[in-house]
Amino acid sequence: MKYLITGGAGFVGSNLALEVLHRGEELFIIDNLYRHGSADNLNQLRKIGEFTYYPFDIRNLNDVETVIKDVKPDCIFHLAGQVAMTTSIANPRLDYETNALGTFNLLDSVRKYSPNSVILYSSTNKVYGDFEYLHFEEQRKRYVCKEYPNGFPESITLDFHSPYGCSKGCADQYLLDFYRIYGLKTIVFRHSSMYGSNQHATYDQGWIGWFCQQALNIKNGTQKEAFTISGNGKQVRDVLHCSDVVNLYFTAADCAGAYGKAFNIGGGIENSLSLLELFELLEQKLGIKMNYQEIPWRESDQKVFIADNKKISKITGWKPAISTEKGIELMLEWLEKENA
Repeated sequence: MKYLITGGAGFVGSNLALEVLHRGEELFIIDNLYRHGSADNLNQLRKIGEFTYYPFDIRNLNDVETVIKDVKPDCIFHLAGQVAMTTSIANPRLDYETNALGTFNLLDSVRKYSPNSVILYSSTNKVYGDFEYLHFEEQRKRYVCKEYPNGFPESITLDFHSPYGCSKGCADQYLLDFYRIYGLKTIVFRHSSMYGSNQHATYDQGWIGWFCQQALNIKNGTQKEAFTISGNGKQVRDVLHCSDVVNLYFTAADCAGAYGKAFNIGGGIENSLSLLELFELLEQKLGIKMNYQEIPWRESDQKVFIADNKKISKITGWKPAISTEKGIELMLEWLEKENA
């Protein structure tokens, strides 16, 4: 099998790449190493096994066409993208060219030169907007959505908010349409929050990793001042460990029943966390006090997103296997290794 991973040196991409290498399959990676930590991930992959690396940019059609023509991959994991809401607002052109145009470049190249490739795309829950039309009950440590207390299905209305929501939503819809019009084997995953090893989190992307690092800083005595959170800390996401993400992608790639469909993907209600609940868990595990300051809410931030995983489970049999508590332990272990 030939696997092509766009953004293969990023967080999810590098974890998928590791699995390809462990399986002994052929691996090809496109990554311009724009993201913080990508170069480190690439170097780690080189210690594991052999693969072909293209230092290309998904925004460049010639780059993408060259790879698709040469490789003709059996399976493409499309992870290349601009992933931060804040960056999309500050630089909407970069966001559009990377997410929307870059995805179109890939799809059209596959249509022309490798139409039998399976393409799995990492979309986002932000295609549903900020849910301001729904009703949220504020509880002591979290918000609860009254209409969908156990998770959001794929039937809820698409509502692109922010440049990020528009660019990812555009790409999301192009994948579904290239299945309808051209018969390409496309699958769309509308992800909630993911975390785990190789996630070099920053202030505006990768909140589980970021706050786990703040907790370790407090434990080690290197946190000199209180960190900040946007909003009141009661916003909720369901969280999914990277090992479950890897299992999902490989399971779905072999499932023809998933082609041409979009799926909400997350840890589900049982693996949902508010910021305050994460802080409580970290305080218990590390014997610390998470001191923080509140700053204004981020633009278009959802009070709650929890994925209803029924559709993907019914079609592929996939379900999350790593509990939140176990996943946070693994995240802390990886960060401590990185810090050392």
